[in-house]
Amino acid sequence: MKDAERIDLLADLSPGSVCQIVSLELSGLLRRRILDLGIVPGTLIHCIRRGPSGDPTAYLVRETLVALRSEDAAQILVRKLWNGEENV
Repeated sequence: MKDAERIDLLADLSPGSVCQIVSLELSGLLRRRILDLGIVPGTLIHCIRRGPSGDPTAYLVRETLVALRSEDAAQILVRKLWNGEENV
């Protein structure tokens, strides 16, 4: 299987990576909030940086900087397009 076909967790991306949302495994109010932020299947997301302790992580979503906790980002499935060094 090629890397481009592999599904990863948003929480596993390193800064500089670019991905596309595949699906959200969230429920309830958190799912609604994430959808309201524009994080929907098909959306491109750039991983910008991690907090000093590794959490939260800042992501660029539709020209808006959004910080997500690792436990929340681990419930968002993505397809990595760029890993910060080369195309995947």
